[in-house]
Amino acid sequence: MPATTSIPAPPRGPAAYAARLSQASVLIVDDEPGMRNFMVRILGPQCRRIELAATIGEAGDWLAVEHFDVIVLDNLLGTERGLDWLRQQREKGHVPPVVLISAFADLEIAIEAMQAGAADLILKPFRSNQLLAAVARVLEQSRLRAENRMLRQELRRSIDASLRHDQLIGTSAAIEEIRATVRRVAPLPSSVLLSGESGTGKEVVARMIHDLSNRTEGHFIAVNCASMPEEMVDSELFGHVDGAFPGASGHREGLFLHAQGGTLFFDEIAELPLATQAKLLRVLEDRRIRPLGAERALPVDLRLIFATNTDLEARVAEGRFRADLYYRINILQLRMPPLRARGADVLELARLFLQRQARALGLPEVPLTDDIAAALLAQPWPGNVRELRNLIERTLILGRFPPELSRADG
Repeated sequence: MPATTSIPAPPRGPAAYAARLSQASVLIVDDEPGMRNFMVRILGPQCRRIELAATIGEAGDWLAVEHFDVIVLDNLLGTERGLDWLRQQREKGHVPPVVLISAFADLEIAIEAMQAGAADLILKPFRSNQLLAAVARVLEQSRLRAENRMLRQELRRSIDASLRHDQLIGTSAAIEEIRATVRRVAPLPSSVLLSGESGTGKEVVARMIHDLSNRTEGHFIAVNCASMPEEMVDSELFGHVDGAFPGASGHREGLFLHAQGGTLFFDEIAELPLATQAKLLRVLEDRRIRPLGAERALPVDLRLIFATNTDLEARVAEGRFRADLYYRINILQLRMPPLRARGADVLELARLFLQRQARALGLPEVPLTDDIAAALLAQPWPGNVRELRNLIERTLILGRFPPELSRADG
């Protein structure tokens, strides 16, 4: 019965295939009862789960509610063609790898199968070991792609960690409370709302929640709601199919699907258009998205984190933010403290930025004198951590702190 497995194109024979197929879930799509039964006898004892569809409609019904690792698809299904259906599914979104079965051995079918996205092609009549080998190869290809994707993500994460400018640095009571709350909420599936002034580290905290969650193997994708053109917001978030709107050529996955299995971070959520807010509310309730122009919704499995530097309750009162969406995302709100309220954290951050940015720029560090330290502590920091980081970079470029910060530097 069908599911997920991996397999190299390797050793031959039933024993070798059994190890690779044992966890696989497979959907067999064939209109001939005899052929379906034949394939069930071959694959059934080897696979974790098998489901059957006699028509294109039944296959679509299965895909709408279940995940399969492989589809074994006959190309001739009454008056319909499996290749046409496969092409349509590819345009709509994700479809599992497909082993296509054809009664005709011609180059045109092989080329068309490749163009439609079939992972393998076997010809009728076929022997049991041919079917087992084809399904095994497809599963192995899927496993290798998944491994490569995870390795790329791990490499990207390690590079990000080494290059990341800022982390949640500091020992103030306010920051310790944020850390404790993050550790508590990160393993949970609940959405989180981060509020606070610009530059207080909301994205840093969102990344911490992702890194401490059980979704670290997935992507962390940040979307700035204020930077997306309003006419492109829905396409960016939900994706589209070919011809969904003028200029929409080909299928495009949106950010929801890119973040599948990971975390999607909505920065400046207050700037999301009202029409898109309604669609986001539906996603939060149903955990399904519908790409523009698609006939059916697709399930999504991801963590949602939101951030705002404005008063969302005031936006609700003004009619600029949906009240139902506000109550839906405000399950847990973390209020990020401004830098001016974090006391000696300012000096800890300044020292860290001096070290890291001097190394990144290839410049000598500038000493942090007592006078400079006192001046930094006295600043109001309206731009918060971002403003401090920029000041440190400017200091390193000039070779000294700005004169207004120290009488000695005057």
